Amino acid sequence: MLDSRFKLTEHNTSVKTEVIAGITTFLTMAYIIFVNPSILSEAGMDYGAVFVATCLAAAVGCLIMGLWANYPIAQAPGMGLNAFFTYGVVLGMGYTWEAALGAVFFSGLCFFLLSIFKIREWIINSIPLSLRLGIAAGIGLFLAMIALKNAGIVVSNPATYVALGDLSEPAALYALLGFFAITAMAYLRVTGAVMIGILGVTVLAMILGHNEYGGLMSMPPSIAPTFMALDLAGALDVAMLSVIFAFLFVDLFDTSGTLVGVAHKGGLLDKDGKLPRLGRAMMADSGASMAGAVLGTSTTTSYIESTAGIVSGGRTGLTAVVVALLFLVSLFFAPLAGSIPAYATAGALLYVAVLMAGSLSHANWDDPTDAAPVLIAALAMPLTFSIAEGIALGFISYAAIKTLSGRFRDLNPAVVVLAILFVLKFLFLD
Repeated sequence: MLDSRFKLTEHNTSVKTEVIAGITTFLTMAYIIFVNPSILSEAGMDYGAVFVATCLAAAVGCLIMGLWANYPIAQAPGMGLNAFFTYGVVLGMGYTWEAALGAVFFSGLCFFLLSIFKIREWIINSIPLSLRLGIAAGIGLFLAMIALKNAGIVVSNPATYVALGDLSEPAALYALLGFFAITAMAYLRVTGAVMIGILGVTVLAMILGHNEYGGLMSMPPSIAPTFMALDLAGALDVAMLSVIFAFLFVDLFDTSGTLVGVAHKGGLLDKDGKLPRLGRAMMADSGASMAGAVLGTSTTTSYIESTAGIVSGGRTGLTAVVVALLFLVSLFFAPLAGSIPAYATAGALLYVAVLMAGSLSHANWDDPTDAAPVLIAALAMPLTFSIAEGIALGFISYAAIKTLSGRFRDLNPAVVVLAILFVLKFLFLD
């Protein structure tokens, strides 16, 4: 039955191989179970409800991807997007978390429609590579700023805006220890390095008396505080359009890049270098985002950590189904998740930031008309504490610099239109 459903023989794999691949993928991305509730709870959301929503949204996304698209690609609430949700939209712009969930739902709906009408290829091909690189790096730097802030390594200063915190404080020391350990384990190719780092710091803090043990297992907390709590009317505020666009834009390119990258690693591309059933994979992602918003979590997206399962032999959707089942099992480990302190996840955030900032190495630094927008988009996100503002400034700077340099032909209609819309937003909506 499994061979018929997932075409295991056709993909030269077996049930045992797919199960091992699923477990491997889960271990590399299970940190989101601890990190996501930690971040979204700062927006005023109930920690336990977000924990349940995170596990359920990940399970739904993985099941759709596995059973419908038949790809070994796992999904869960995305890093960067959850930080933008809390620090950019709720704490930064002052919207309620209910309205922010509404924006996540509408961005998922737009993504779904773009996938149905096959507009996604036009959009992806219209955005210059340099802007994509700058945005990816900017999200990484944004995560780094949040990690350093949460650990007390970077603090506010009235004269210089930011300054170095007290590195003798336990929170700073634990965060740095976690970051060093995770990075070293990743280099040594230790499976589940991020999760091991988070749990290791948590246990060490408990042993040394800086953290309390809340238990290991229990029945899942109630999801009632966040379930169906999204405010769709509030998300339709004119000023929220840029937020919806930011969620959509980041998810679109993050998902596209992840799908192609993971598929290439697993030899899943066709003879023309394209991904079969791309539409199904995209709709699985967008459908999971809408489901996640209803459950009570930020945008769900495809995880690059799926590569770990690919390397272990995963080739079909059975791998993703195994990941889904493990996320459902995780529902019973809420006490453990509640015992994870912010400084334990700070090291993980900082490590993810390192991976995302690596896109800067692919930028064309020899051409200042490409390099300048990359740097502006990348720096604007952490310095304005907003992914949306970074995207906007990246588009505006790209269009302005290319035009003033006499290279207007490098611009396409999509970039010009978006740059003008962002200028109008800053002039009339901010």
